[in-house]
Amino acid sequence: MKINISYPATGCQKCVTIDDERKLRAVYDLRIASEIDGGALGDEYAGYVFRISGGNDKQGFAMKQGILTNNRVRLLLLGGASCYRQRKAGERKRKSVRGCIVGPDLSVLNLVVVKKGEADIEGLTGADDMVPRRLGPKRASKIRKLFNLDKEDDVRKCVVKRTFEKKGKQVTKSPKIQRLVTPLTVQRKRARKAALKASIVKAKEAAGEYAKLKAQRVKEQKEARRSAISKRRSSRKSSTKKE
Repeated sequence: MKINISYPATGCQKCVTIDDERKLRAVYDLRIASEIDGGALGDEYAGYVFRISGGNDKQGFAMKQGILTNNRVRLLLLGGASCYRQRKAGERKRKSVRGCIVGPDLSVLNLVVVKKGEADIEGLTGADDMVPRRLGPKRASKIRKLFNLDKEDDVRKCVVKRTFEKKGKQVTKSPKIQRLVTPLTVQRKRARKAALKASIVKAKEAAGEYAKLKAQRVKEQKEARRSAISKRRSSRKSSTKKE
């Protein structure tokens, strides 16, 4: 079985192959998110504590948290669930997933170092194995948190940029800062609020004018009806006098 070990502190990962069944028995019947003593997998991992984060069986089906079985099952999955990517809104699909209990049918098991031991693992936890972060944070609040900036400081000066060579030229790229509050954004927000307020006032004025016009038309209709009724009555009186 292949064991894929990752160490978040350095950003490195290492894949080792363990064929000894006695060592693998230490991880059998454990679930995802369970912790295991590294000494059970070998003397070089003594003092380490690993957390099981997932794995794949020999046919490539991924383990899914919450499926309490050590074999493969078919589930009707919704959007937002792991092991399934929704293509259309409201779409559901029946997919095969591997249960979250470790068994001998796995080909790869993923482990994360929770506690580091005394000895370094070559290519994983050594001081020389540090992988630098390729990209920095994009959100303005996270940039402030990373560089300990105040609200008055300019975030744009502290963006993590990267320089690389492209077609024989040095190119520098920096991410677009998200949620950055500038005088222009404040001005646009003021304009949006003013437009909303003006539309509300305009709607109220239009409603008042419509109410006045409606009352006037109703009054005119009532007067026309009264005049029509009075004309009928006068014509009836005149006809009765002639008789």
